[in-house]
Amino acid sequence: MPTIGFEIKRKCKICGKVFVAKTLDSYYCSPQCGKVAWKRKKDVKDRNAKLEAIAQQVPDIREYISVKEAVAMFGVERSTLYRLIKLGRIPVINLGTRLTRIKRSEMEQLFLKRPESIAEKEKPVPKTYSLEPEDCYTITEICEKYHINDSSVWAHVRKYSIPSRQIGNYVYVPKQEIDNLYKSEVE
Repeated sequence: MPTIGFEIKRKCKICGKVFVAKTLDSYYCSPQCGKVAWKRKKDVKDRNAKLEAIAQQVPDIREYISVKEAVAMFGVERSTLYRLIKLGRIPVINLGTRLTRIKRSEMEQLFLKRPESIAEKEKPVPKTYSLEPEDCYTITEICEKYHINDSSVWAHVRKYSIPSRQIGNYVYVPKQEIDNLYKSEVE
């Protein structure tokens, strides 16, 4: 990571300590806080995967579901469900110790179904590009058209993950992406 030439003070997202960021991507004051953050993200991802698996196993025809299945299907915290049960807002059947069953139709009226998998939401739809020479600029053409240095063009290509294709001595970059990137500078 390249270092920056000025000081940015940030507050660590884990311990709350104020620190001087060494790079633009520094969010944690130490490697230990970075490891804690990574572990927390991993735990949340694993928990969501387990809940998704539980929700997939519940048949659609079952009228009464357990509290664990309700948590998985509707994305509601267990403590919230028990509080609503205690207040009488959700009618339940208690079949014995640890056998509390909730009517599915009541849950559907109170809560929306769990949204699609979080992992599916995070994945952006990949863009399709035509990297044929007639649909692209060369780096030199971009420099001439927008009056910028070639190192700046390469920095933007890397920063915004713009695809490029080399044919012989020329590197081609999609016109559409470059025009979207630099259109404000021309106007």
